[in-house]
Amino acid sequence: MQYIAVFCGSKEGYNETYRETAYGLGAILAERGIGLVYGGGKVGLMGAVADGVLQNGGKVIGVIPDFLQTKEVAHEGVTEMIVTDSMHTRKVKMHELSDGVIVLPGGWGTMDEMFEMLTWGQLGLHKKPIALLNINGFYDSLKVLVNNMIQEGFLEECTAEILMTSDSIEELLSMMEHFEAPTVERLLDKSDT
Repeated sequence: MQYIAVFCGSKEGYNETYRETAYGLGAILAERGIGLVYGGGKVGLMGAVADGVLQNGGKVIGVIPDFLQTKEVAHEGVTEMIVTDSMHTRKVKMHELSDGVIVLPGGWGTMDEMFEMLTWGQLGLHKKPIALLNINGFYDSLKVLVNNMIQEGFLEECTAEILMTSDSIEELLSMMEHFEAPTVERLLDKSDT
C-alpha cells in the first residue's frame, strides 16, 4: 500500500486517547513509507493524523471541498492540497488516490465516507481493504449493529467481512496487507449466510 485514506473527525473528542492515537497512526504510516490521503483539515483528528505523518517525514495529500477550506481550516503544511467542488468529488478523489481506508472516530461525515466506501466494495467497484481503528471502544456499538444486520437478513456475512476492526494500529495494518476481497459473485449471492 502506497497511500491510505483516513476518514476521521474534524473534532478531537473528549478523551485525549483519540488525538494521541490519531497522531500515532500518522507516525506509523510515515515510518512504513505509506502516504496519507485525508480530508485536508488542520483541526481535530484530521489535523492530528496529518501532523503525525508530516512530523515523521511522511507524505500527506489533503483533499478538501472549496466551501470547507475556511470552516475546517485547511492544513497549510501538507505535501499536496487538492481542492474539490463538492463533498462527493472529495470522496471520489480520496478513493482514486488511496490503496486502502482506515476509519477513526468521527461524526456524520466520517460515517458517510465509511459507508460509501463499504457500499462500493460490496458492489465490487473496488477491492480495497477498509478498516476501523476502534479507539477506546468507539465502534463497539457499530459491531453490534453489523451483527444484527446479518442476523436479521439484511447483510451477508461475507459482505460484513469487508470491514476489518482492531484497536491496534499494527494489527490493523497487518490485516489490511493480507486482505483478499471476496468476489462480486460471492458478495451478491443471496444464499451465502
